[in-house]
Amino acid sequence: MQKKIFSDFDDQNKSKKNESQLGNRLVLKVKDNYLSKVDLYRNGEFLKTADLRNNAEKKLFIIEAVNFGAIKSRLASALAISRQTIDNYLDIKEIFGYEGLIRGYSLSDSEGKSQQKMGPKSARQVPTNIMEQLTRMRGKAKEIKSKAKDECENKQLKFSSDLGYNEKAKSVTAKDQPFSQEHDWEKSRYAGTFIYLVTLISKWKWLQLVMGYFGEKYQIFMVFLLMSAQNIRSIEQLKNFHSREAGIVLGIKKIGSKPKVWEWFYKAAEMQVSVSLKMDFFYYQIYSGLVGLWLWFTDGHLLPYTGKEKVHYSYNTQRSMPVPGQTNMVTCDIDGRIVDFSIQEGKGNLRGHIVDLAKKWKEKIPGGPVMVFDREGSGVKYFSRLVRENIAFVTWEKNIDANKLKALDDELFTENLDFNGKNYRFFEGEKSFVYKPKEGDEKEHAFTLRRIYIWNKTSRRRTCGLSWTGKKNISAEDCMKAILSRWGASENTFKHMQERHPLHYQPGFKMVESEKQDIANPAVKEKALLIARAKSALNKLYKKLASSKIVLNKDGSIRKNSGKEQTKIKVAEQENRIKSLREEKKSLPERVDVSSLDDYKSFKQVDNEGKNLFDFVTSSVWNARKLMVEWLRPLFDCENELVDLFYAITYCHGWIKSSKSAVIVRLEPMEQSKRRAAQEQLCRKLTSLGASLPSGKHLIVEVGESPIK
Repeated sequence: MQKKIFSDFDDQNKSKKNESQLGNRLVLKVKDNYLSKVDLYRNGEFLKTADLRNNAEKKLFIIEAVNFGAIKSRLASALAISRQTIDNYLDIKEIFGYEGLIRGYSLSDSEGKSQQKMGPKSARQVPTNIMEQLTRMRGKAKEIKSKAKDECENKQLKFSSDLGYNEKAKSVTAKDQPFSQEHDWEKSRYAGTFIYLVTLISKWKWLQLVMGYFGEKYQIFMVFLLMSAQNIRSIEQLKNFHSREAGIVLGIKKIGSKPKVWEWFYKAAEMQVSVSLKMDFFYYQIYSGLVGLWLWFTDGHLLPYTGKEKVHYSYNTQRSMPVPGQTNMVTCDIDGRIVDFSIQEGKGNLRGHIVDLAKKWKEKIPGGPVMVFDREGSGVKYFSRLVRENIAFVTWEKNIDANKLKALDDELFTENLDFNGKNYRFFEGEKSFVYKPKEGDEKEHAFTLRRIYIWNKTSRRRTCGLSWTGKKNISAEDCMKAILSRWGASENTFKHMQERHPLHYQPGFKMVESEKQDIANPAVKEKALLIARAKSALNKLYKKLASSKIVLNKDGSIRKNSGKEQTKIKVAEQENRIKSLREEKKSLPERVDVSSLDDYKSFKQVDNEGKNLFDFVTSSVWNARKLMVEWLRPLFDCENELVDLFYAITYCHGWIKSSKSAVIVRLEPMEQSKRRAAQEQLCRKLTSLGASLPSGKHLIVEVGESPIK
């Protein structure tokens, strides 16, 4: 008994030695004695794993750990590196983005060296020199970006230069610049919306991007930002908002009347630049490290159409029926930040979208992300295509034999995992596939996928996932977490957004002629109906034939005009008719153009130019919200109330003042001391970002009592 006690004590001691406290409730756990594989936890909940033998993965892990709130000195000690190394990684990521970090860019010029020698404390003491250094380094980064642009094979991808957009934004006349009107303190019940603007301008260069494309027509994007932040479901609902109080927070003096807002919208939509705008925005996010690059989750979501025009049908999962509409293919990272979206006509093509997405970002993301999708993408032909095109993926397995899974011995499930409040056990196997093309030049393709057997101990269910990760070093546990991260207990981002943002809103329904005018051939359906009826009649004849008695003549021969013989003749005729109908059906084309048919209207398609602009703003606001919630997390220890606290801050009333050099927004303080402390620290964080307008005005957020006496 004594020996067992000391053995347990030694095990606990050993476990503690493999753990490092990083601060802000973060714990680093080392999986082996060689510091090669580590896991990051917060409050006992798994956040991220990394193989430190991979240099790129190690750098990304360090950056994300710091973003989660890890204290740099403790992180450096735990990973046996210097604190300066972490600072260098952060500086390289800030200047060159994730691409520069992964490709090994360094601050090797003279300014960079001098900055390294000074160290972080000295750097803060001479901000002027540091600003000059960063300016020169950004110039160098601009040159590297230009080279990357020339090397890009996809010539249609527009390259975003925030400096270029900033110059375009500055070219807007002084009176049309945002917050051009100077005024003393004015009250606004929508002052909390201002924090979105500060974050988007400082981190995404959002206003420069919008004004670079649209010039003085940027006002509609400010209105869309207010709608997304305040959950305003349509332009018509703006009549319930105080136009002056909302306008001064957005920098457009006041929101115009409904006809004026529609005029702003149509002027922006007529420019037809939404596709380029989205590409530049998504590219900047990826290049600047504002979204994750490891796992990308893609799902299709219904955008219903209730108008009178004839459009293609999408599918309503909740109602389990097809309905008129479109499908929005949304891709998110592991933290639910929107990476890309594409609106497709009708049901949409999830498989094609994933392949196109991988190709589009292949040159920008070394190795490419791992694509995660649900059972809709399952299929041997599609799996073969992904493997041949070197696209890593993780998905659920479709059409699993539940009885075979139940028959598996419990002892096979050797691994244990607690995830989303549920207990799982799992183990990894393999499953071989052979794709045999029916026709064409494709060759037969044999391949093997990883098969993860999952046993949900909480719900007592078993299922399987499939994965192909190529040369990527991804464990079975990581594959399993990927499948469980956006489905099941943790639903996808798109459905979370519906509660807080007017996601389904379509500003304007301009209809254009659809390019997809083909439908399933109605003649094929008619033939199939005739065949079904003929089969039903034939079955009746079979039953009649079986129950009919044989009638014989006096000489013992079968009477030819008996009921049984007549039934035989009818059976043969019916069988020949079915055979003839099948041949006729086979000769018909499966799909036909509606223009070749009588009494058929042509299909219309919703022009998504306006919807793309609105969803661009909604995605921007959502991603900014994700970032600010992460900033707020270390400041507030009640995880269950964290998101509600953030939205409470965004709905705060306050006061705004616009001077020659700055725009100052003061939010009214929250009543609870703990919440007020978090609110104040978040506002200090936002102010420290140094956000400024194209006109040069600084944006400042603070918390305090009313300045109006």
